[in-house]
Amino acid sequence: MNKAQFVELVQKCGNYKTKVEAENAIKAFTDAVTEALVAKEDVSLVGFGGFSAALQKGKSGKVPGTDKSYATADKMVPKFKAGKGLKDAVAAGK
Repeated sequence: MNKAQFVELVQKCGNYKTKVEAENAIKAFTDAVTEALVAKEDVSLVGFGGFSAALQKGKSGKVPGTDKSYATADKMVPKFKAGKGLKDAVAAGK
């Protein structure tokens, strides 16, 4: 599903009159979650899941077939853990 299809689905499910209203709702949600994660706060939506920011440790290794090695730095990455309601709904839809 691409963004345009998702906007149409949100418009239908949320009873929005226009696609612009649905797209604004999606943008507001994603901006709010992004802002919370940047501030290192977790976002928990009961029954749906939770968003969090976690530290991913850097790693080092060797490039296959060469003598070159590489190293990556530690960084913060977004994570999502599905809630029971979402897991059950997806499992029932198979």
